Amino acid sequence: METLHSSLDQLLPQASAFWVHVVNSHSPQNIEFVGTLFVQILAFWLPSLCYLCLDVIAPSFSERHKIQPAPKQPTRREILRCFSVVAQNQILSSVLHIGLLFASSQAGTKSSYRVEASFPSILEIARDVFLSLLMREALFYYSHRLLHIPYFYVRIHKKHHRFTAPIALAAQFAHPLEQIFANALPISLPPQLLHSHVLTFWIFLAWELFNTVTVHSGYDFFHNKAKMHDLHHEKFNLNYGSVGLLDWVHGTNKLEKRRTD
Repeated sequence: METLHSSLDQLLPQASAFWVHVVNSHSPQNIEFVGTLFVQILAFWLPSLCYLCLDVIAPSFSERHKIQPAPKQPTRREILRCFSVVAQNQILSSVLHIGLLFASSQAGTKSSYRVEASFPSILEIARDVFLSLLMREALFYYSHRLLHIPYFYVRIHKKHHRFTAPIALAAQFAHPLEQIFANALPISLPPQLLHSHVLTFWIFLAWELFNTVTVHSGYDFFHNKAKMHDLHHEKFNLNYGSVGLLDWVHGTNKLEKRRTD
């Protein structure tokens, strides 16, 4: 067991030494904020821009793999509008993150996650990521179902569904309240509740951001994941979750038949 707990430090000695230097040189709040922002750039913004550039870089490849036909694709003006809204949501999330870190500092706590000089063990990473995936599925599924109630849909969630043929950036094209309570909190809260190492949180965050970019990309490269969410944007009443577990439990993994009587 001890070998597993120290395996990452042994396998990545240079990274371990760099991490020790970072932890000893900066406050936990600064490490959490800067690292989280870097992960968002690396796992959300860069993949989003890569997906958007496929039309220009590899048009024939792009056309072969796009789920929905050209007439349904957003215009350049709509894409620029999407970029603007998503950038605003990124700024909102960052400002709120700074505010929470400041509040925790005033309260005498150092960080929302464990910021330690040693790496977490492989077992700990696997355990916390797995449990975070399950908790995120529950938080996202039920908040998403709530946003599809007519009262909230018209006032909040309809904005996200403006893209019936979604693009990668549209993953965070959302009302500010949706950005906070349906997009950000279901990802950040589970590792906080588990008191995970900040590196584990960043691994989980990177996966979730890349996954949501991919399922909104309009390209089906990963075992029908994008098709499932694409169908949600087209039909509105199925595939509410992230991994599909609660859709299976509640029967929302199949298209709801409309009543004719």
